[in-house]
Amino acid sequence: MTASSTGTPARPPRGTARDAGRRGATPKGSRPGARPVRGAAANGPRAGAVARRSTFTPRAAILALVLVAVAVSLLVPIRQYLAQRADIAALRAGVADERDRVSALQAERERWADPAYVQQQARERLHFVMPGETAYVVLGQPKAPEASAATTGPGAAVVTDRTWYAGLWDSVRAADAGTLAP
Repeated sequence: MTASSTGTPARPPRGTARDAGRRGATPKGSRPGARPVRGAAANGPRAGAVARRSTFTPRAAILALVLVAVAVSLLVPIRQYLAQRADIAALRAGVADERDRVSALQAERERWADPAYVQQQARERLHFVMPGETAYVVLGQPKAPEASAATTGPGAAVVTDRTWYAGLWDSVRAADAGTLAP
Protein backbone atom coordinates (compact mmCIF):
# COMPACT_ATOMS: atom_id res chain seq x y z
CA MET A 1 0.00 0.00 0.00
CA THR A 2 1.15 3.42 -0.83
CA ALA A 3 0.20 6.65 0.81
CA SER A 4 -1.38 9.38 -1.17
CA SER A 5 -0.44 13.04 -0.98
CA THR A 6 -3.27 13.72 1.48
CA GLY A 7 -1.93 11.31 4.05
CA THR A 8 -4.54 8.62 3.72
CA PRO A 9 -3.53 5.14 2.73
CA ALA A 10 -4.35 4.08 -0.86
CA ARG A 11 -6.84 1.29 -1.35
CA PRO A 12 -5.99 -1.77 -3.35
CA PRO A 13 -8.12 -2.48 -6.46
CA ARG A 14 -11.37 -4.33 -5.96
CA GLY A 15 -11.59 -8.01 -6.55
CA THR A 16 -8.31 -8.85 -4.78
CA ALA A 17 -7.88 -11.51 -2.16
CA ARG A 18 -8.24 -8.94 0.59
CA ASP A 19 -11.79 -8.03 -0.59
CA ALA A 20 -12.88 -11.65 -1.10
CA GLY A 21 -14.31 -11.94 2.38
CA ARG A 22 -16.10 -8.62 2.45
CA ARG A 23 -19.76 -8.34 1.62
CA GLY A 24 -20.44 -6.59 -1.71
CA ALA A 25 -16.99 -7.33 -3.06
CA THR A 26 -17.08 -8.53 -6.64
CA PRO A 27 -14.52 -10.72 -8.26
CA LYS A 28 -12.81 -9.28 -11.30
CA GLY A 29 -14.92 -9.67 -14.49
CA SER A 30 -18.28 -10.18 -12.78
CA ARG A 31 -21.23 -7.86 -12.46
CA PRO A 32 -22.10 -6.03 -9.26
CA GLY A 33 -24.90 -7.78 -7.41
CA ALA A 34 -24.31 -11.08 -9.19
CA ARG A 35 -24.49 -14.28 -7.17
CA PRO A 36 -21.41 -16.38 -6.83
CA VAL A 37 -21.25 -19.36 -9.17
CA ARG A 38 -21.24 -22.78 -7.48
CA GLY A 39 -21.05 -26.32 -8.67
CA ALA A 40 -19.96 -27.48 -12.12
CA ALA A 41 -20.25 -24.00 -13.65
CA ALA A 42 -17.66 -22.64 -11.20
CA ASN A 43 -14.95 -24.81 -12.74
CA GLY A 44 -15.46 -23.27 -16.21
CA PRO A 45 -16.81 -24.77 -19.36
CA ARG A 46 -16.20 -28.46 -19.70
CA ALA A 47 -15.69 -30.40 -22.90
CA GLY A 48 -19.04 -31.01 -24.61
CA ALA A 49 -20.97 -28.52 -22.46
CA VAL A 50 -22.88 -25.85 -24.35
CA ALA A 51 -22.91 -22.35 -22.94
CA ARG A 52 -26.42 -20.93 -22.80
CA ARG A 53 -26.99 -17.27 -23.67
CA SER A 54 -30.17 -15.32 -23.44
CA THR A 55 -31.82 -14.98 -26.85
CA PHE A 56 -33.46 -11.69 -25.88
CA THR A 57 -30.75 -9.09 -25.83
CA PRO A 58 -31.05 -5.30 -25.78
CA ARG A 59 -29.89 -5.25 -29.37
CA ALA A 60 -32.73 -7.62 -30.35
CA ALA A 61 -35.22 -5.46 -28.44
CA ILE A 62 -34.08 -2.34 -30.30
CA LEU A 63 -34.29 -4.19 -33.62
CA ALA A 64 -37.82 -5.39 -32.81
CA LEU A 65 -38.82 -1.86 -31.80
CA VAL A 66 -37.45 -0.43 -35.06
CA LEU A 67 -39.25 -3.10 -37.12
CA VAL A 68 -42.54 -2.36 -35.34
CA ALA A 69 -42.07 1.38 -35.92
CA VAL A 70 -41.41 0.81 -39.63
CA ALA A 71 -44.44 -1.48 -39.94
CA VAL A 72 -46.70 1.05 -38.20
CA SER A 73 -45.41 3.90 -40.34
CA LEU A 74 -46.08 1.89 -43.53
CA LEU A 75 -49.66 0.94 -42.63
CA VAL A 76 -51.30 4.17 -43.82
CA PRO A 77 -49.46 4.40 -47.17
CA ILE A 78 -50.13 0.73 -47.93
CA ARG A 79 -53.82 1.16 -47.08
CA GLN A 80 -54.01 4.23 -49.35
CA TYR A 81 -52.23 2.33 -52.14
CA LEU A 82 -54.71 -0.54 -51.92
CA ALA A 83 -57.67 1.87 -51.84
CA GLN A 84 -56.32 3.67 -54.91
CA ARG A 85 -55.88 0.37 -56.74
CA ALA A 86 -59.52 -0.49 -56.00
CA ASP A 87 -60.60 2.95 -57.24
CA ILE A 88 -58.59 2.49 -60.43
CA ALA A 89 -60.19 -0.91 -61.03
CA ALA A 90 -63.67 0.59 -60.53
CA LEU A 91 -62.89 3.46 -62.89
CA ARG A 92 -61.59 1.06 -65.54
CA ALA A 93 -64.82 -0.94 -65.27
CA GLY A 94 -66.78 2.30 -65.63
CA VAL A 95 -64.77 3.24 -68.70
CA ALA A 96 -65.50 -0.17 -70.24
CA ASP A 97 -69.24 0.30 -69.56
CA GLU A 98 -69.18 3.75 -71.13
CA ARG A 99 -67.39 2.38 -74.20
CA ASP A 100 -70.12 -0.24 -74.57
CA ARG A 101 -72.75 2.50 -74.25
CA VAL A 102 -70.98 4.64 -76.86
CA SER A 103 -70.82 1.72 -79.29
CA ALA A 104 -74.56 1.05 -78.77
CA LEU A 105 -75.34 4.72 -79.40
CA GLN A 106 -73.20 4.71 -82.54
CA ALA A 107 -75.07 1.66 -83.81
CA GLU A 108 -78.39 3.44 -83.13
CA ARG A 109 -77.12 6.53 -84.94
CA GLU A 110 -76.25 4.37 -87.94
CA ARG A 111 -79.78 2.89 -87.90
CA TRP A 112 -81.27 6.39 -87.88
CA ALA A 113 -79.08 7.28 -90.87
CA ASP A 114 -81.05 4.73 -92.93
CA PRO A 115 -84.09 6.41 -94.56
CA ALA A 116 -86.14 3.20 -94.44
CA TYR A 117 -85.70 2.97 -90.66
CA VAL A 118 -86.70 6.63 -90.22
CA GLN A 119 -89.82 6.07 -92.32
CA GLN A 120 -90.75 2.97 -90.32
CA GLN A 121 -90.34 4.82 -87.00
CA ALA A 122 -92.40 7.77 -88.27
CA ARG A 123 -95.25 5.44 -89.21
CA GLU A 124 -95.16 3.53 -85.90
CA ARG A 125 -94.50 6.30 -83.42
CA LEU A 126 -96.06 9.37 -85.05
CA HIS A 127 -98.75 7.74 -87.24
CA PHE A 128 -97.44 9.43 -90.37
CA VAL A 129 -98.68 8.34 -93.79
CA MET A 130 -97.12 8.79 -97.20
CA PRO A 131 -98.74 11.12 -99.72
CA GLY A 132 -101.55 9.30 -101.48
CA GLU A 133 -102.15 6.87 -98.57
CA THR A 134 -105.27 7.01 -96.47
CA ALA A 135 -104.96 6.66 -92.69
CA TYR A 136 -107.70 4.88 -90.81
CA VAL A 137 -108.19 5.22 -87.08
CA VAL A 138 -110.23 2.47 -85.49
CA LEU A 139 -112.43 3.69 -82.66
CA GLY A 140 -113.78 1.48 -79.95
CA GLN A 141 -112.22 -0.93 -77.57
CA PRO A 142 -108.48 -1.25 -78.04
CA LYS A 143 -107.02 -4.71 -78.07
CA ALA A 144 -105.71 -6.03 -74.77
CA PRO A 145 -101.94 -5.96 -74.81
CA GLU A 146 -100.26 -9.30 -75.12
CA ALA A 147 -98.29 -10.21 -72.04
CA SER A 148 -94.77 -11.29 -72.72
CA ALA A 149 -92.00 -12.27 -70.36
CA ALA A 150 -90.35 -8.87 -70.77
CA THR A 151 -93.47 -6.85 -69.87
CA THR A 152 -94.75 -8.87 -66.92
CA GLY A 153 -93.75 -8.40 -63.33
CA PRO A 154 -93.58 -5.48 -60.94
CA GLY A 155 -92.63 -2.17 -62.51
CA ALA A 156 -93.24 -3.38 -66.06
CA ALA A 157 -94.75 -0.80 -68.40
CA VAL A 158 -98.10 -1.68 -69.92
CA VAL A 159 -98.09 -1.14 -73.67
CA THR A 160 -101.39 -0.07 -75.21
CA ASP A 161 -102.45 0.98 -78.69
CA ARG A 162 -103.85 4.27 -77.39
CA THR A 163 -102.19 7.49 -78.33
CA TRP A 164 -101.01 9.93 -75.72
CA TYR A 165 -103.59 12.54 -76.57
CA ALA A 166 -106.42 10.01 -76.20
CA GLY A 167 -105.21 9.19 -72.73
CA LEU A 168 -104.95 12.87 -71.88
CA TRP A 169 -108.49 13.54 -73.11
CA ASP A 170 -109.85 10.58 -71.10
CA SER A 171 -108.18 11.88 -67.94
CA VAL A 172 -109.70 15.36 -68.51
CA ARG A 173 -113.18 13.80 -68.88
CA ALA A 174 -112.67 11.71 -65.75
CA ALA A 175 -111.56 14.81 -63.82
CA ASP A 176 -114.69 16.69 -64.91
CA ALA A 177 -116.88 13.78 -63.88
CA GLY A 178 -115.11 13.51 -60.49
CA THR A 179 -114.31 9.82 -60.88
CA LEU A 180 -110.55 10.07 -60.32
CA ALA A 181 -109.21 8.68 -57.08
CA PRO A 182 -107.33 11.24 -54.92
